[in-house]
Amino acid sequence: MEKQRLQELENQCIQECAPPCTAACPVHVDCRGLALFMARGDFAAAVKLLRKALPFPAVIGAVCDQPCCAYCNRGRVGGAIEMAALERAAARFGETAPPRISLLPSRGKSVAIVGSGLSGLTAAFDLRKKGYSVTVFEKDGRLGGSLREHAAGRLFPEIAEKDFSVIESMGIEVRLNTAADPRDLPGFDAVYAAPGAAPAHAFPAIDPLTYEAGTPGVFAGGSLLRGSGNYSPIFSVSDGRRAAVSIDRFLQGASLTASRTGEGSLGSCLYTKMDAVAPVPAPCVPAQGFTNEAAMQEGARCLQCQCLECVKVCTYLESFGGYPKKYVREIYNNLSIVMGVRQSNTLTNSCSLCGLCAEVCPNDLNMADVCSEARRTMVSQKRMPASAHDFALRDMAFANSDACAMALPAPGGTCSRLFFPGCQLAASAPDHVEKCYRLLQEKLGSDVGLLLRCCGAPADWAGRDDLLEQAIDEFGELHRSLGSPQLILACPSCSRVFKRLLPGLDSVSLWEILDRAGIAAPEAKAAGPVVCLHDPCSARHDDAVQESARQIAARLGCRLEELPFSRRMTACCSFGGLQWFANNKLARAGIGRRMRESTRDYLTYCSMCRDLFAGQGKRCLHMLDLLFEDDAPGRAGRACPTWSQRRDNRARLKRRLCAGIKEETMPETDGRPELIIAPDVQAVLEERFILTHDITRVIEHAEQTGRKLTRPGTDRFLAHHRVGSVTYWVEYTGTGSGPFTVHTAYSHRMEIRERADI
Repeated sequence: MEKQRLQELENQCIQECAPPCTAACPVHVDCRGLALFMARGDFAAAVKLLRKALPFPAVIGAVCDQPCCAYCNRGRVGGAIEMAALERAAARFGETAPPRISLLPSRGKSVAIVGSGLSGLTAAFDLRKKGYSVTVFEKDGRLGGSLREHAAGRLFPEIAEKDFSVIESMGIEVRLNTAADPRDLPGFDAVYAAPGAAPAHAFPAIDPLTYEAGTPGVFAGGSLLRGSGNYSPIFSVSDGRRAAVSIDRFLQGASLTASRTGEGSLGSCLYTKMDAVAPVPAPCVPAQGFTNEAAMQEGARCLQCQCLECVKVCTYLESFGGYPKKYVREIYNNLSIVMGVRQSNTLTNSCSLCGLCAEVCPNDLNMADVCSEARRTMVSQKRMPASAHDFALRDMAFANSDACAMALPAPGGTCSRLFFPGCQLAASAPDHVEKCYRLLQEKLGSDVGLLLRCCGAPADWAGRDDLLEQAIDEFGELHRSLGSPQLILACPSCSRVFKRLLPGLDSVSLWEILDRAGIAAPEAKAAGPVVCLHDPCSARHDDAVQESARQIAARLGCRLEELPFSRRMTACCSFGGLQWFANNKLARAGIGRRMRESTRDYLTYCSMCRDLFAGQGKRCLHMLDLLFEDDAPGRAGRACPTWSQRRDNRARLKRRLCAGIKEETMPETDGRPELIIAPDVQAVLEERFILTHDITRVIEHAEQTGRKLTRPGTDRFLAHHRVGSVTYWVEYTGTGSGPFTVHTAYSHRMEIRERADI
């Protein structure tokens, strides 16, 4: 992932954009944070936050013209937040002692400020903090300048005196009753003119970005820039702050124009969904300001605007405690590590790659693209943990092995149509594959072939382009040998893989074929129960398949109810992206969230979705259950096949087809020792992804070599054997040819080496 690509992806995430209120405020007060602290009654934290943006919080709270209110999202549902009143309350209840202002060491340079209004005093405050010697010239006898005139009736004297007292406490020299010409103040290294009511023509050329006033070292703002008729207290503070930045840069010999796009009032790119926000009316602010209870209530009215639309709908994004902008940076940093431990492998490998985040994101940011690219990079760098996807890749290899894979042409040796059920339907319901194949021959003619194997989706999800290319090449060779027929696909994941990698391939969904053929239930079938239709996430953008599935279900007697997230907004069952293997705990949380969307039985047209729901205790039907089973409601309670049974089902399907259709005989592979496995032990094996085939190999090796340990005081043996890159340990009873009772098993990737001298 190149750095430019990283920045493009980061910029798509808008979660860190300022909310509209803060963006509109010319000094960018953290309105959201302030309201949150006020709602909690933490007034000390509120005023501390406020002082990061405002030098005089109580004064601003009394006089602020609140440009934020016009952009406050709460304004559309009850009335904008009274931010100025919250600022004033924060200063009143939160600041119990004079503020401690940290000053940088003296820089040895001095600045003159002409005018002690909000603009001049803000500039003086900021420049003094930076270590400059500052002198303020005010023609009247007290600080505040024209602010006091504009704020008559709102700015109480005690508020102004208390807030402005910080100026002299910082060591700023104040010369009251002293008129000064900013163009004629010798002895100062820079001058800022903000005299309030001074005529605008005093400086005919003021740069609106840098506030330069035509003479080197002289800057001007406030009414000199905006005109006396456009007075705004908060924009005066902004002028003083921006002028202070320019003066600091001028005195340090730095660019006055670089990196200044974030200053002043801005637009906000933050999206906040408002559909379900209930209106809460705005309060009436008393002349003396809020009580602390009223301030807390007003703070609680704030919507705490943020996006997080993707995090709200995705267990994966939610579980890591951040949002895509953070995750993209973390994944990039993880890929950049040359030496040391990569801490974010789990983050990269836990995404289900379903793409729901892109559907809800205002900017279409898809974490599936980020994680897929990162996985491929990790593989290319030889940094992909073997444990993340190994089980699924071995399962794919088995599905494409001679034990399971087969190409069955039509009687003529080729075919015009080819049924490709996918590896998981064959693993889950092999009888349905046979029945569906015969149904297609009945409806479409005998010129229909059958191809059993895996499309390569697990390799695609794992970032293993080498294995994916091999699977696609093997498929292409078989497809051509059968006459390049139209492909009839039962699995939405297969369809997505082929559409992306073989865009010229003529393919159609099984569900569209059955829909067009007018498939209906047997005549005696009565209307079935109400079920919720779960669209597989791999069919997210296949509107035709979604509609065909609904038409078929309706004709088969189903009364359908849509889930809250369906069609393009459907949620993943947690198998996608191999999440089930890379982060099983998270995957179970994700499917549990999906299951809780309705108490009704579910119906789906993806066999893996059906099995995972069933495995977690959710009654679920596959579409073919409706078509081929007399007792479809009873079928909804069918247990999920174990991983070992899934393998056996594929191999058994091939043997049946070879015997019944091809009239060939395949050797039986069931000559393995009999294993007795209790249900609770089988559950442990499933959770640990341990196959009975692997257990058998361990026991056979132990019995043949005698290399096994005896547990003292029992008749149990403990044996280990390395299969591929995994070492399996099995605790069992029994000897010879069995049967063997399995008590537990576990695995790891350490290799057990024995010393010859022991």
